[in-house]
Amino acid sequence: MLTRSPVRSSSDALAAREAPPVVARDLTVAYRDKPVLWDVDVTIPTRKLVAIIGPNGAGKTTFIRAAMGLVPIVAGTVQIFGGSYASNRGRVAYVPQRGSVDWDFPTDALDVVLMGTYGKLGWVRRPGRPEVERARRCLDQVGMSDFAKRQIRQLSGGQQQRVFLARALAQDADLYFMDEPFAGVDATTERAIVDLLKALRAEGKTVICVHHDLSSAPEYFDWLMLLNGRLIADGPFGETFTHENLQRTYGGRLTAAVVGG
Repeated sequence: MLTRSPVRSSSDALAAREAPPVVARDLTVAYRDKPVLWDVDVTIPTRKLVAIIGPNGAGKTTFIRAAMGLVPIVAGTVQIFGGSYASNRGRVAYVPQRGSVDWDFPTDALDVVLMGTYGKLGWVRRPGRPEVERARRCLDQVGMSDFAKRQIRQLSGGQQQRVFLARALAQDADLYFMDEPFAGVDATTERAIVDLLKALRAEGKTVICVHHDLSSAPEYFDWLMLLNGRLIADGPFGETFTHENLQRTYGGRLTAAVVGG
C-alpha cells in the first residue's frame, strides 16, 4: 500500500514561524509593595494544554492577570504572540474564577455567550443572526443548548462554568486563559471540560489553566508551570512533574498522600 507523506499546510507553516503565545521575561508583580511574582522567565509553546500549579498565594492567578494587563507590572515584560496584550486582545479569551463573577446579573445563558462575539464586532455593530447562531453552536459544544434562555443565576455551578466556557469559545481565540476551570464542578462537567480542552488543542489553540488537583493534572495537561512566587520549573509534563520539583514548589505542604495521587 502506498502512503502519502504528510504535507504541511500554509497555516501550519505560519504557526511554526509565529512567536510563542506567551513569553515572560524577568516578570515581577507586587501588591502594596509585597512581591507576588518575581523574576519569572517562561516561554509557553503553541498548541499545548498548560497547567499552572503551586500552593495558595503562589501567584498563579496573578501570572494570568499580568499577562492580560489586568495588574501593573513592577519589572520585566510579558509578550502575547510577540506583541502586547492590547495589540493581540482579539486572539485571547479568558475564563475567570467562578467566585469572581456576579451571578445575580439579570441575563440568560445565550446572552452571556453572545458577549464573546463583541470583540470581533467592535462597539458599533450589534450581534446579528450569524453571531446568535455561533453562540448557539458554542452552547451545544458544552452541552448547554437546552438552557439557552435560562437565567444564569438559576444554573448550577457546573452549568455556569460550561456557559462561561461557551463564551470563551465564541471568541474564537488562539490563546485561552482559564482560572481554575474545574473548581466546584461535577464529574460530568469535568470530563466535558477535558474533552473541550483537547478539542481546542487539536485545532491548534493554546490553553493555560490554573489547576490544583495534582492527581488529575498528568492526565489533563501536557505542559507544566510550577510556581511559588518564582518559577520553580516548566516544561513537558513527563519531565517536569517530578517529586523533586513538587517538593521544591510545595515544601512541607506536600504530603506523601498528595505525591502519591
